[in-house]
Amino acid sequence: MEKMQLIKLILNSPIIYSQTTQTLDEFEFIKENVEILVCFVLNPKESVSIEPVKEQFLDNLQFFGQKNIENAENIDEPTVSLPAGEYLFMQNRLNRALNRDEWLDMAIEQQKDGLWERYRLKNLLYVRFLHEDGKFVTQVLRPLALS
Repeated sequence: MEKMQLIKLILNSPIIYSQTTQTLDEFEFIKENVEILVCFVLNPKESVSIEPVKEQFLDNLQFFGQKNIENAENIDEPTVSLPAGEYLFMQNRLNRALNRDEWLDMAIEQQKDGLWERYRLKNLLYVRFLHEDGKFVTQVLRPLALS
């Protein structure tokens, strides 16, 4: 995978999704009109390591959210969100969404770069999938701990 730029992102408003009972194992592909957000709690030891063990990086799935872009104002209850705040951000734009191994590699690279730059990272990982400008976009976001 090509080297992606690490960006500090300030999200001023939350992005809201309908919470679903879908699991990541059931999630096979991104449709052009659906946006997905998944949130993971990270393994406490691996989430602060400059060389994390990939197979132990994710602790558990916190939530799975989705929204239909064509009808984005109609969000079903219960809701989940990507909260307003500061994040380390990386994204990949391709003709397909990244698979689990690929976005996990991207999240680990993001962590390594973030720790190298001396950012303090929270123990959560958000992965967002969307279709934009004819490409499938996979984004990984790590919330920053305030000093």
